[in-house]
Amino acid sequence: MRVVVLGATGNVGTSVLRSLGADDAVERVIGVARRRPAAELSKVEWRTADIATDDLGPLFEGADAVVHLAWAIQPSRDLAALTATNVTGSRRVFEAVERTGVPSLVYASSIGAYSPGPKDRAVAEEWPVNGIGTSFYSRHKAEVERLLDELEARSESTRVVRLRKAIILKAGASCGIRRLFMGPLVPTTLIKPGRIPLVPHLKGVRTQFVHSHDVGEAYRLALHGDVRGPFNIAADPVLDFKQIAGVMDAVAVPVPKPLVRRAADLSWRMRLQPSPVGWFDMAVLSPVMDVSRAHRELGWQARHSSGDTLLEFVHGLNRNEDLPTPPLARQTGGPFRIREFLTGVGAR
Repeated sequence: MRVVVLGATGNVGTSVLRSLGADDAVERVIGVARRRPAAELSKVEWRTADIATDDLGPLFEGADAVVHLAWAIQPSRDLAALTATNVTGSRRVFEAVERTGVPSLVYASSIGAYSPGPKDRAVAEEWPVNGIGTSFYSRHKAEVERLLDELEARSESTRVVRLRKAIILKAGASCGIRRLFMGPLVPTTLIKPGRIPLVPHLKGVRTQFVHSHDVGEAYRLALHGDVRGPFNIAADPVLDFKQIAGVMDAVAVPVPKPLVRRAADLSWRMRLQPSPVGWFDMAVLSPVMDVSRAHRELGWQARHSSGDTLLEFVHGLNRNEDLPTPPLARQTGGPFRIREFLTGVGAR
């Protein structure tokens, strides 16, 4: 099997390559990213390309499957640039898949594609996929799902799988995640269980995590057999903020959601951190996902619990862990995170 992986150097991409490298049925992997990493991995041939502008056809010729992970989180202050990669770029990927006759397409959807939903029960894949209006990420994920609907309607010969994943973490991605979502002002050496005495408790909000290596396995499984359609991917248990405080060896302090939302919005507007308020709205409004279909039809099981995944990530932040790819390497931000300051928080 020859597999093309777009966005191969990020949090999920590195885990997908890890899983495919251990799969005897996979003979060759074309790892595609905008910046070529120095890392040499089993079965992987690196290619550089931008899905928003480059000709993707030559990359896809002769492929048995394309795994589309390429996505932009930053610059959060440049919606046109984000749309060019996330929506226009995805459309170009799907058109190239159809044009070159690739039999299978596995797409990185997200819990963020879902419309607002319940926190006291889990929803299956039939829940509406219209996104959350205040979040560019959620709007883009929902829009790309509609592009996939159109592709499936046009081309019955293309097998399409969509993995709608919870929050994905691993220690090696901690530097990259910190840059994308937290910014240069976060003192990661202080982030450690027992060092943060208080964690805000948002009443009624429950969150799902999943380990990046487990997500990599979900993609590998999706490449086999004849499974189609959407699959929710998340680990147990679903965590509320009291449980998250327990993982951090901290005390959960009730805080009104409007107050936290205002603080998140203001800190982004003041360029203190790079995540606009839509990320908070997604956390509050996104439903809890039922993963039964992934267990039953993919044969997927999470090997890491939500709590263990969160704890590994927290320790990774504290130790400043990274991986040798441009999106994840600690030196990407420059010495003392100087590049993050110079390019503007949320503007890079």
